[in-house]
Amino acid sequence: MKNFNSDLDIAIVGGGAAGFFAAINIAEQNPNLTIAILERGKTGLQKVKISGGGRCNVTHAEFIPSELVTNYPRGKKELLGPFHTFMTGDTIAWFEERGIALKTEEDGRMFPVSNSSQTIVDCFINQAKKHHVNVMYNYSVKSINVQEYGFTLKTSKEDISCKKIIIATGSNPKIWNLLEDLGHTIVSPVPSLFTFDIRDERIKDIPGVVAKNVEVKVLGTNLESQGPLLITHVGMSAPAILKLSAFGAVELAKLNYNFKISVNFIQQDTEDCLNGLKELKLTLAKKIVYKAPQFNLPKRLWKELVLASNISEEERWADLDKNQLEALASQLTNAIFKVTGKSTFKEEFVTAGGVDLKEINFKTFESKSIPNLYFAGEVINVDAVTGGFNFQNAWTSAYIAAQSITKK
Repeated sequence: MKNFNSDLDIAIVGGGAAGFFAAINIAEQNPNLTIAILERGKTGLQKVKISGGGRCNVTHAEFIPSELVTNYPRGKKELLGPFHTFMTGDTIAWFEERGIALKTEEDGRMFPVSNSSQTIVDCFINQAKKHHVNVMYNYSVKSINVQEYGFTLKTSKEDISCKKIIIATGSNPKIWNLLEDLGHTIVSPVPSLFTFDIRDERIKDIPGVVAKNVEVKVLGTNLESQGPLLITHVGMSAPAILKLSAFGAVELAKLNYNFKISVNFIQQDTEDCLNGLKELKLTLAKKIVYKAPQFNLPKRLWKELVLASNISEEERWADLDKNQLEALASQLTNAIFKVTGKSTFKEEFVTAGGVDLKEINFKTFESKSIPNLYFAGEVINVDAVTGGFNFQNAWTSAYIAAQSITKK
């Protein structure tokens, strides 16, 4: 093996998903290049290992670029072209060619058939070894200096010279500071995937309940989303909430995570709901309201909304007055909850922010201002909703950066 450290062709800063994917693709396309991954930790691929609850949500079964980009609150416009070059189908083929079959779950998320993220980690480690990529652990980059021939990197261990660099460090403030020193604009980072903290009597005793098809609006904004909603020990989660947290990342940060939401549990107009309840008053006259859930709502949630409408546990449909019917219609279609904070969503720690998209050439993922400096993954201001989309951005950007480097 060549002496990597003295004069490297390509240095890849960051030993995560994007870093390994870029390194392997460069090495496959041009075996003559000397490539090293500089990883600040003592092991790499940590996010890959814990993602998807340890199963690794590799990508999402969405095969139309214009549909796929709608899952990216930041990067939607910019990723359309790149997804025509390398997309979900290419990701599936890439892993299958290396002996890893993926499977699709009901919600579209794709995992290795093994159900273990270790399968993906082992694939990357083995491919890197096979193609003589030097993976250097405990190498923390302290500065990046532009030279005539390329770059000098000062690291925690030694200085490294290279002709080209790919920055694949994800949401790393220290690296963002170094890129700012080089003249790049960094969009301030804010959390992008989080659950809502809500203290409310209506949901206090029913954690684990799922309302399957709700509509949630953030009052005072244009933010709204639809989908399943999960009641948790601290508030609300699941896609209806996570979509809002992603698309509203910047706006909700400005509100300091204190705002009100309106939840329509049955996706019906309040007036239509009220008319429906009036009919139920006649058809279910003798039944006890509390014990007769309607609109396919979970029993426990129905009971809480009934009690919140000033209807007792014994009252029958026939006994309900106009005010009670209106209150129940309001609870079902326009229940107001106060959000008082956020909680990180499991292992999906995603950040909005990073290198300004205007400063990147999305045909190559190269810096527009610094030749031979490339980006891959979440270091740039791209983020997605949960479901394998953030990894797809990593694979696509890393692949295109690798292709651009080997073609030059």
